[in-house]
Amino acid sequence: MPCLLSQRDTQTTEIMDDPRCDRERLYRTYRQFRAINAALSRVRSVYKRWIRPAMRISERSYSLLDIGFGGGDIARALHRWACADGLRLTITGIDIDARAYGYVQTLAWPEGITFRVAHVSEIREKQERYDFVFSNHLVHHLDSAALPAMLASAAALCAREVLFVDVQRGDLAYLGFALLSAIAFRDSYIQHDGLISIKRSYTRRELAAIAPPGWTVERLFPFRLVLRYAAAAQA
Repeated sequence: MPCLLSQRDTQTTEIMDDPRCDRERLYRTYRQFRAINAALSRVRSVYKRWIRPAMRISERSYSLLDIGFGGGDIARALHRWACADGLRLTITGIDIDARAYGYVQTLAWPEGITFRVAHVSEIREKQERYDFVFSNHLVHHLDSAALPAMLASAAALCAREVLFVDVQRGDLAYLGFALLSAIAFRDSYIQHDGLISIKRSYTRRELAAIAPPGWTVERLFPFRLVLRYAAAAQA
């Protein structure tokens, strides 16, 4: 249990969430997501542990919904890993922030990755279905009312695995990120917003206490939590 961060901060918001924030600095932050996620988010481990094993039939195509795609770097990485494993994975990224969509439109994308501005509730209303529903660093943004609705929508959309990856609140996570980001990620919102993200995030015990039935909370080193729903097992 954290000492300095014993209580979750639900009031402080991130600069990136302000529509008036500096566009150039925001885009620089999106570009830096690739490095910070590669170093800390453990998405490669999530892919190897839960996504790849569920794609057992190499002859068929699988689908993944990436909720809150940000800079699009994780969608690109997941697609690349699947291709390297001889698997076909089509990825649809959604984000409620049109600025994120504007950013990814400035980049070239391989066939099989698409993006759109949408809320997960809209996707659910259209009765779309995906083999996997994934999100990175979204849970800590959601309040006590929005989180259950998000999880219910994700479960309804998914045929195999729902995987919500987020940071685990802790003193070492906070102090370590403060040092790393001060050195490596300047002139963006990475340090400021990243530290707020840690303060807003859950501990494993807190997240497990509010997880709906059928959901589990896994821990990944360092300081990562995976809120998981095995949809195939619940069917």
